[in-house]
Amino acid sequence: MGKGGSLSDGVVKKILLSYSYVAIWIFLSFTVIVYNKYILDKKMYNWPFPISLTMIHMSFCATLAFLLIKVFKVVEPVSMSREVFLSSVVPIGALYSLSLWLSNSAYIYLSVSFIQMLKALMPVAVYSIGVLFKKEGFKTDTMVNMLSISFGVAIAAYGEARFDTWGVILQLGAVAFEATRLVMIQILLTSKGITLNPITSLYYVAPCCFVFLLVPWIFVELPVLRETSSFHFDFVIFGTNSVCAFALNLAVFLLVGKTSALTMNVAGVVKDWLLIAFSWSVIKDTVTPINLFGYGLAFLGVGYYNHSKLQALKAKEAQKKAAQADEEAGRLLEEREGEGNDKKSESQG
Repeated sequence: MGKGGSLSDGVVKKILLSYSYVAIWIFLSFTVIVYNKYILDKKMYNWPFPISLTMIHMSFCATLAFLLIKVFKVVEPVSMSREVFLSSVVPIGALYSLSLWLSNSAYIYLSVSFIQMLKALMPVAVYSIGVLFKKEGFKTDTMVNMLSISFGVAIAAYGEARFDTWGVILQLGAVAFEATRLVMIQILLTSKGITLNPITSLYYVAPCCFVFLLVPWIFVELPVLRETSSFHFDFVIFGTNSVCAFALNLAVFLLVGKTSALTMNVAGVVKDWLLIAFSWSVIKDTVTPINLFGYGLAFLGVGYYNHSKLQALKAKEAQKKAAQADEEAGRLLEEREGEGNDKKSESQG
């Protein structure tokens, strides 16, 4: 009874911890999105400088990652040659900077709810780019599912009350760059046996992002910031915003490390619905029935895609276990045959 009780207590504790990680990630992801919207929206804090905001995040995250790895030694560093850094990390940093710049820019033009609906296209972009770079095999049923997600998002866009073409272009560009970055991580890092957790990733990637963003910032935002002499850097607003952005990366590390990437995908769907509800009820963004119908279709497509990925993962794990069992059975058979031969030779002797 004691043993059984302790086992069930352990299982309950593990479930509660998993739910806690999910709740923390949803809360922080939710907070960062709404906070960024608040800062960038002209009707709210009215600081429409997405490159500057992204650079503040990157400099803060790079500094904290450096302290955690080099000074406090909380996280183990990853050994990386200069050649690997230049050929693998720098391109990923360039894609990440473009993804962050465009996604933050979209908050100026689009509602939070509509941005979440457009983000449903991420599996479509990742799969399409994966097929293009031959990291994913082309499957007709998967492509039909991708088309259903795209169709759902198109209906949601058709029903959008505050549709802005430039904002949609920015958000779709952000999705495309982020999807390319995820595929490039597989090609440039994972294939070479290099695994970066969110802290080591920020340590290497955040400084690259900062440098890449510096060029457009000098030409696009710096001249405007010089003219707005009334602006004073608000350490409370930008400090807490940066802390939330860094904490979100830690939450990703906890969630994926302690549960799975699929759990994060499912949690992401929950977060999207919460954001749509918050956008409608608190920010007072208009969410139309056509919006919800279109996003509902896309949501079903994304749900089916995640289910298919889970089934494929389970099949792969079962195949791996079966192969290990066969190998173990073969080894035991060889040992028994060896023992039998030894006994036979002893009796003959």
